[in-house]
Amino acid sequence: MESSFVGLALAALLVIQFSTPVNSSCSATRSSPRNIRYIKTSCYDTTLYPKLCYHTLAIYASTIKTNPKLLANTALHVSLKSTNSTSRLIKKASKTPGLDPRVLAAMLDCVEEVGDAVDELQRSIEEMDHAGGSNFSMVMNDVETWVSAALTDDDTCVDGFAEGAVNKKVKTTVKRHLGRIARLTSNALALVNRYASSKANLP
Repeated sequence: MESSFVGLALAALLVIQFSTPVNSSCSATRSSPRNIRYIKTSCYDTTLYPKLCYHTLAIYASTIKTNPKLLANTALHVSLKSTNSTSRLIKKASKTPGLDPRVLAAMLDCVEEVGDAVDELQRSIEEMDHAGGSNFSMVMNDVETWVSAALTDDDTCVDGFAEGAVNKKVKTTVKRHLGRIARLTSNALALVNRYASSKANLP
């Protein structure tokens, strides 16, 4: 009974935390149809999760315009923001009183993996600022490596909740939101790859 109560409490905490969209702090601004079309086409032609891509990036159309570097960079920022929120949430959830030791172990492993993903996304964003000139290919290779590593960390965290010992409600809820950040990171990686392949060297 106690384990069931803990699971319900944790699930409620996760649902409340993620009921606010990643981009809720940003107000929509008017954008030209051309800018909106650019983002939609880029998402649907490039990413594995085009609806999520378009939903999370269209709000920034007036900033992105038709710039592939800004599109990729914005996707990285959206992924980083969501991953950061997930990291803080799982860390907080791991302190829930009464967690089964095996659940706690999975939580703590996940905190570490998602924390690594945050660091890797931050590094990729910082490196994107230097993507220009003769070192373009080398810089973009580093960015792609770090975003790929972040995606791997997200997947590893999900795998940690595959054991039957983990409370079902905890597992289902955590995996759902970890899946979201994995999809966001996958989309960001696809747009980074697209920018790198285009050889576009925009300021």
